[in-house]
Amino acid sequence: MGISVHCDIVSAEQSIFSGLVELVVAAGALGDLGIAPGHAPLMTKLNPGPVRVIKQGGEEEIFFVSGGYLEVQPNLVTVLSDSAQRADDVDEAAALEAKKEAERALANQSGDFDYSRAAAQLAEASARLRVVQQLRKKH
Repeated sequence: MGISVHCDIVSAEQSIFSGLVELVVAAGALGDLGIAPGHAPLMTKLNPGPVRVIKQGGEEEIFFVSGGYLEVQPNLVTVLSDSAQRADDVDEAAALEAKKEAERALANQSGDFDYSRAAAQLAEASARLRVVQQLRKKH
């Protein structure tokens, strides 16, 4: 059994994961982050994407977060997100449709077009699809 740290992944609706982990990998605003026990305290913004957790004993679990924040304290790693779900629960067909809709919106800009909203929707849909792909690689 390796050295571990407690990790909580929490969405606005519920706690998605809580347990001891050996490693947390997340998509930070400035690039991917790997958080292991003993990591320096840190607070950073997260981009939409996968959060990989290597649980105590080596089992890996993958989650999707819509963005949010990651906080590292000496004995606790916390992922706070508006929306989070286990990778197994991500609906690939819905993510593909959302991606297509966002791409159409970006291609057909009108007078009331909100570019930042369409770009954010495209980024989130693409991130959901990356989570599905990572889950496939794992299995």
